[in-house]
Amino acid sequence: MYAIITDGSISGYINHPKSITIGDVLYPAKIFSIWTASELAAIGIIEITFDDSKKKDTQWYKNTNQTYTYDASAGTVTAAYGDATAKAHADTLFTTQDKTDDRIPEGKDVGDVKSEGLKTQLIRTIKQQAAGILEDTDWYIIRKADAGTAVPSSITNHRAAVRTKAAEMETAITNAADTPALETLYTYTEQEDGSITRPLGELPRLDS
Repeated sequence: MYAIITDGSISGYINHPKSITIGDVLYPAKIFSIWTASELAAIGIIEITFDDSKKKDTQWYKNTNQTYTYDASAGTVTAAYGDATAKAHADTLFTTQDKTDDRIPEGKDVGDVKSEGLKTQLIRTIKQQAAGILEDTDWYIIRKADAGTAVPSSITNHRAAVRTKAAEMETAITNAADTPALETLYTYTEQEDGSITRPLGELPRLDS
């Protein structure tokens, strides 16, 4: 991506090589592949440098739009993000002010959830994942109810382990103080033994 510099400031952008008219001259698209950076800069075209140092994981943060800055002395154009804002980790509730302003929809009241925070969303996902794992062995339970066939202890233990771990994970999410703490729970790192794990852990699965 390139910026077009006119009279000392950015006047436009070029997303991909194409023919372009600057002043009274029509330049072909091939200048972007055969000209040097200095030659392009001489006619006011500078390739943009992208600075992603402040860009954060969109699962946890809301990034700003990029700001394009032309440094005339350095002859560079940089696209950079501003400070990211952490997404709300807790639910936002309807307040008495919302009620006063008639902003509470029908069926809701003060104290009800206005918008879900990350904790609620993550815990819902854990419940869904645990339910999906348990579903794989539900047929043992159904067979026991229908035919009286005993459920193997390995299956019983597995199902109990899934529920126990799910509860532990939900508790860890609930106890996270803020969004960065939630992000840490989900961040995989390499351990001394070479394994890749995250503080939150994983739900147990039957050996294949």
